[in-house]
Amino acid sequence: MSSPKILVLRAPGINCERETLHAFARAGGAPEFVHIQQLLEKPALLDQFQGIAVPGGFAYGDDISSGRVLAQEMKHKLGDRILKFVDRGGLVLGICNGFQVLVRLGLLPCTQHKLEEEVTLTHNLSNHYECRWVTLQTQKSRCAFLPAGLKLRWPAAHGEGRLIARDAALQNLLLQEGYAALLYVDEQGKATEQYPQNPNGAPLGFAGLTNKTGRVLGVMPHPDRSYLPTHMPNWRRTQLERGALPEDGDGMVVFREMVKVAKAEA
Repeated sequence: MSSPKILVLRAPGINCERETLHAFARAGGAPEFVHIQQLLEKPALLDQFQGIAVPGGFAYGDDISSGRVLAQEMKHKLGDRILKFVDRGGLVLGICNGFQVLVRLGLLPCTQHKLEEEVTLTHNLSNHYECRWVTLQTQKSRCAFLPAGLKLRWPAAHGEGRLIARDAALQNLLLQEGYAALLYVDEQGKATEQYPQNPNGAPLGFAGLTNKTGRVLGVMPHPDRSYLPTHMPNWRRTQLERGALPEDGDGMVVFREMVKVAKAEA
């Protein structure tokens, strides 16, 4: 069985594409860099891939608001093709700035199957950039490639990560209807809005969203900075206690599961 091809998007200001590509290759995928200008000039390139990854960074310097410029380019020139990509079974992952892009594009949560902004990722309640390790819990959700019940440690690194829906009803629907794929949790494993366990103050502890079909996932913390065992903050202690390091860091599960699903459905 051939390895599923994953499009790793490049654009001015994106700076986590190498880690993202390496993680997908390590997971058994066949990732390729594609620059946004290549994609805008030849939208049919999407037909060659089973997955798309929008990495973290500061696309176009995050002018106007985080991810806005790249999202508008994609929406006006690629919007219908991206919806068709998802409809045919394609998988999409957005990490940090990539999550912001997918939200502003309208691909997340996409409850009405149209590219419309239903939520926003706005400034952290701390009013500054947050860079810290956080504890996360995966939820029973619609997502096709993020198993439920996992307790994970990933690093957060963002200034605009507070996920807010357009109204309280939608916020609750996202939680109750399986759109909330990932939550910030406290020491007891309970969803939290408290700082610093929740670094941005997102209501209900939202750290990641999937879409209606479960084919799209956006996460605010960085699995691409925690996919190797030596990425983890306590890796030396783990090595001493176990006598050896585990194969993966906590972030690797996202890449392995996405490749696994793409292979199974090929």
